[in-house]
Amino acid sequence: MTQKVAVLGTGKIGEALLSGMIRGGWAPSDLLVTARRPERAEQLHDRYGVEAVSNAEAAKSADTLILTVKPQDMGALLTELAPHVPADRLVISGAAGIPTSYFEERLAAGTPVVRVMTNTPALVDEAMSVISAGTHATGGHLTRAEEIFSGVGKSLRVPESQQDACTALSGSGPAYFYFLVEAMTDAGILLGLPRDKAHDLIVQAAIGAAVMLRDSGEHPVKLRENVTSPAGTTINAIRELENHGVRAALIAALEAARDRSRELASGNG
Repeated sequence: MTQKVAVLGTGKIGEALLSGMIRGGWAPSDLLVTARRPERAEQLHDRYGVEAVSNAEAAKSADTLILTVKPQDMGALLTELAPHVPADRLVISGAAGIPTSYFEERLAAGTPVVRVMTNTPALVDEAMSVISAGTHATGGHLTRAEEIFSGVGKSLRVPESQQDACTALSGSGPAYFYFLVEAMTDAGILLGLPRDKAHDLIVQAAIGAAVMLRDSGEHPVKLRENVTSPAGTTINAIRELENHGVRAALIAALEAARDRSRELASGNG
């Protein structure tokens, strides 16, 4: 049986998911979108050939509802949706920090909810989407979520208790790498390189290192040691990173991100 999927609140991530699904073989006729502004809805219709509907119409028509609005807008959306969502609908939330219990309390009893934390590399089909089941979600519901999010990258199932840690590590993770590239670019300029050349050198080093981490099967310590010759340039750089507490700072930063995710989940925004 054909499953109809609706993406509600289709912003950048929602559009990336929509386009990934179409590239993955989903028929536009099986996809619905909603958007706050009529011109945005028309743009999505023109770009992808999908039907733009109201939130209430999406809730009535689709088998799976993917909620991609901002966390602060989720309460109002659920208030609007609740009268129209039957208990057999699968509800997938992409809102950071909001637990499945929040949705279960506001929707019909027994509604299956799946929580997904993805990240911005979804825009280039290199996302990591972390998927957790709510109280009423089955393995089949998790599989459906994986099928949907596979169009924009990889997915990983975790218990919901680990979602805050995954948000800190993966959801916010791209920002840490951008921060590192920014700092290394500034260092390249200090060492006498033009900004564009420093940028190109660092970005390619990052891509190459990431591919080696993914494909070699080697532990990162082993890969680092392969670059670190005795009394060479790299070990001098590593010593300075350790002297300045970079490792400890990264651990503290991720703990801070996890703690903030917990605060958001508890409603302390």
